[in-house]
Amino acid sequence: MSRGPGALALLLHSHMPYVEGFGTWPFGEEWLWEAVASVYVPLLDVVDGRPVTVGLTPVLCDQFEAMCGDAGDRYAAFLSDIRAPIHEEDAAHLEPDLAAEIRRAAGDYAYDDRARDLVGAFGALERVELWTSAATHALLPLLATDAGLRLQLGTGVASHERRFGHFGGGLWLPECAYEAGLERDLPEHGVRAFCVDQTAAHGLGAPEQLEPVTTEAGPVAVPLDWQTVDLVWNDRDGYPTHPAYRDYHRRTVHDLKPWNNAGEPYHHAEAVEVAREHARDFVGRAVSRLADGGLLCCALDTELLGHWWYEGQAWLAAVLEEAPAAGLELVTVSEGIERVEPVQRELRASTWGTGKDLSTWDSPLVAEIAFAARRAELRTVAAAAHARPSLERAARELLALQSSDWAFQLTRDLAADYPLQRVQAHHDAHQRALKDSVPAPGLRNLAPHLDLAPLCAP
Repeated sequence: MSRGPGALALLLHSHMPYVEGFGTWPFGEEWLWEAVASVYVPLLDVVDGRPVTVGLTPVLCDQFEAMCGDAGDRYAAFLSDIRAPIHEEDAAHLEPDLAAEIRRAAGDYAYDDRARDLVGAFGALERVELWTSAATHALLPLLATDAGLRLQLGTGVASHERRFGHFGGGLWLPECAYEAGLERDLPEHGVRAFCVDQTAAHGLGAPEQLEPVTTEAGPVAVPLDWQTVDLVWNDRDGYPTHPAYRDYHRRTVHDLKPWNNAGEPYHHAEAVEVAREHARDFVGRAVSRLADGGLLCCALDTELLGHWWYEGQAWLAAVLEEAPAAGLELVTVSEGIERVEPVQRELRASTWGTGKDLSTWDSPLVAEIAFAARRAELRTVAAAAHARPSLERAARELLALQSSDWAFQLTRDLAADYPLQRVQAHHDAHQRALKDSVPAPGLRNLAPHLDLAPLCAP
């Protein structure tokens, strides 16, 4: 079957576990403030009017909504009372080139009113397709019950519809985790498309990676082209490792980053020029990859662009400019599915994690996290039959407990004991709620309009 004329779909997966109000530094809500300042606000200008697909997880949007109130006040204070003074203090003790870069980078933390209403700002973007996900980014193949699956999916889609007025049918499977049969549960929630990683099944550069796959249940599975993704994602020889780019790991006393990957003072203008060169290289490779047609879906974590890879948004902006000149058509994922006729093919169980399997979230190292979440799910579903007064709070604690981020952070050793603290706290609060003893403090704005009907459906 012909794959049709070639097109590139850029998909940015935007997600963060619920950290607003749960700790500050080094682990906690300062993660959110950093991401808002360095990724989400500047991204608005890069993608507006462009055919880009942006996934916004419901739990991230829960935190965006909180920015309208006290969280927004704390964010503004973070910029003025923390970020501004530490840039000046570190600059005063560094050699001139490093000090100049520190002072330049301070401008990244200028206050922008759009931070107060990022849901509205993303909803107002032109041409951008918005996707949603499960409520709190739970790894769906690891859920214990059909009711638990309905709760994650139903809550996620309903919150997206409430915030953006409609749901176009695009759903990001958390961690791109798929198992056979999962698609059967998607149509009842209005899902029309989702992404899969079939690299292990077909190999890098295989033509199958450019072919959307129709499922018997109806939704279309769109493979990620890891050969293309790896140009950006690879931490050994991908674009972000270039010597001119800012070094993410080497830092000053106050955690600032004035060095490049070569160990020299960082020069932003030089790095932006390199980003443009890499954008031209990326576009050229995409054109070659699509020589025989198909849909090339390149999905990236949004926070890679601007946070982990400081020049990432400059690269993205250049890709969006270079593509039309090179004859490379850019489409949203939904537009791509309309252009390229899906094929019928068996999908293999997979994730986009290490090993393309579940080992990041289901191994001896994180077994207690997985079992705690499953036990809590079973107890919540059982409690739903008895209409307990604190069932809503128990269900919200369950959603928090099910986040895939806790096991990911522990496996990668990214946040010391913070994920274990969060798991224990949500587990204990869940247990108290099931005993009708509503725990304090509350869960702030996590799943604020939760509907318990999925737990009670036959």
